[in-house]
Amino acid sequence: MPSTIILDIGFMAMLVVVAIAIVRLRSLFAIVMLQGVYSLVSAMWFVSLDAVDVAFTEAAVGAGVSTVLMLAAMLLADRESLPVPMSRQIGPLIIVVLIGLAMFYALGDMPAYGDPHSPANSYVGMDYIGRTADDIHIPNVVTAVLASYRGYDTFGEAVVVFSAGLGVLLLLGLNGNAGKWRAKPNGVRISKAAAPAARRRPLPKDAVRKGDAS
Repeated sequence: MPSTIILDIGFMAMLVVVAIAIVRLRSLFAIVMLQGVYSLVSAMWFVSLDAVDVAFTEAAVGAGVSTVLMLAAMLLADRESLPVPMSRQIGPLIIVVLIGLAMFYALGDMPAYGDPHSPANSYVGMDYIGRTADDIHIPNVVTAVLASYRGYDTFGEAVVVFSAGLGVLLLLGLNGNAGKWRAKPNGVRISKAAAPAARRRPLPKDAVRKGDAS
């Protein structure tokens, strides 16, 4: 459908704009937030491509868990990244360009969008659709594949996410050193560290005489 193609092109344009902004920015907080936006846009694009299971994983892990872990790890780093010299950017740029050209070259071997005879819609995929109702007794084929047929792979993904979260917590000092980390303020102190001592006022003469009499 032309409307679906326009929607996909719009999502790809948004991903390109967000990626360029991530590369150009120096604020780590803004970069982490834009990475969450990138994951959300990717999830919406996957939904448009009828890959709902991949979209759900991208939204939960990419935009949710990863963003929280990155914000927690940012507590141990500076708020802004240092500028990278141009000499160190040439190598990564060449690698990205070569891999991008290789991916565009491989597009010619991919099946057409929605092709019923594509490998994804035939062979093993059709067997899963035909046997899920008898083997798993679950009407949703995607849930059956993720939780049963591909259960070990899903368990491995959960272990990876759990390990990443545990590593961030250990970096933050939750390995027995909780509470020992203190934030250092960046402001300038405008008053003394201790309150000035109160000046003693001389007692009245009547109070001194009464004290002597007692």
